[in-house]
Amino acid sequence: MSKIAIIGGTGVYNPGILEDVREQVLENDYGQARVAIGTYEGMEVAFLARHGAGHSVPPHLINYRANIFALHLLGVERIIATAAVGSLNPNMKPGDFVLVDQFLDFTRGRESTFYDGDTHGVIHCDMTVPYCKELRAVLGKVAVGQGIPVHQGGVYVCAEGPRFETAAEIRMYRQLGGDVVGMTSVPECVLARELGICYACVGAVTNYAAGIAPAKLTHSEVVELMGANAAHTRKLLMNTLALISEARGCGCDDILREIEKLQQMKKG
Repeated sequence: MSKIAIIGGTGVYNPGILEDVREQVLENDYGQARVAIGTYEGMEVAFLARHGAGHSVPPHLINYRANIFALHLLGVERIIATAAVGSLNPNMKPGDFVLVDQFLDFTRGRESTFYDGDTHGVIHCDMTVPYCKELRAVLGKVAVGQGIPVHQGGVYVCAEGPRFETAAEIRMYRQLGGDVVGMTSVPECVLARELGICYACVGAVTNYAAGIAPAKLTHSEVVELMGANAAHTRKLLMNTLALISEARGCGCDDILREIEKLQQMKKG
């Protein structure tokens, strides 16, 4: 059983830290997900490449529900996700890491819940603190200890993609309090919370966003910087895996008790 999973974003298609890796294709009610399972210092860890092999799936077409439910079926209780992000905040420079703690959702048309009135009924999931505070604390401690440039919090603006944003959109996001912009954290973190899974997002800043950057944005630029940051990413993941405690006290699984309570109320 894999209690911990890594979701690799742009440029992170293989964390390079697992041994005895085997691949599984998991079918569930929402579709199919390909997961690599290996060990790190005797700990079983699942790895899922969010965009598929060779970055073949754009952000707006990712089957987020199939991916997260597949990890749930494997027994995953904690997810550490990496994501390439553009910076809206002058203090968050290319090469820095941001442990995001809030999001603004500007996606549209994505399947964003398991509780759509069908198999799992209707549940309104609390998202006051969308990213796991315990995982963020461990990641932050490791980054500081390893001398990795890190920001202990930030607001992630999730755009629909796959295009980059206009300069006007970026000005709006900044006025609303956004710090970084990406295309994948929502609904990924929401779906994890709905299943009681802890979720942390490690945003790797690859560029300044449109209108802030001195030149036009390119996908190749993003991939290139993610590759340059690969060593820091591996170091951060490896040392975080080693420090995660067995017990959880963060409250990310409160939704499971809420569901049980509502089910009892219906029976009563």
